[in-house]
Amino acid sequence: MNIILVLIPLSLILLAAGIWAFFWGVNHAQFDDLDTPALIPLADDPPAVAARREGDVPP
Repeated sequence: MNIILVLIPLSLILLAAGIWAFFWGVNHAQFDDLDTPALIPLADDPPAVAARREGDVPP
């Protein structure tokens, strides 16, 4: 029964941390663009010709 005296404040602290994290994410524009991050892995790599011109990739 004494564990309830620990778990209730702990759950309230975790709830407050979750609410703070949500509002922090909203205020810092973390939820503004939900479509682009899912499309980034599908994007083609830049052409190798441009990399060769810059000297990054050996011919």
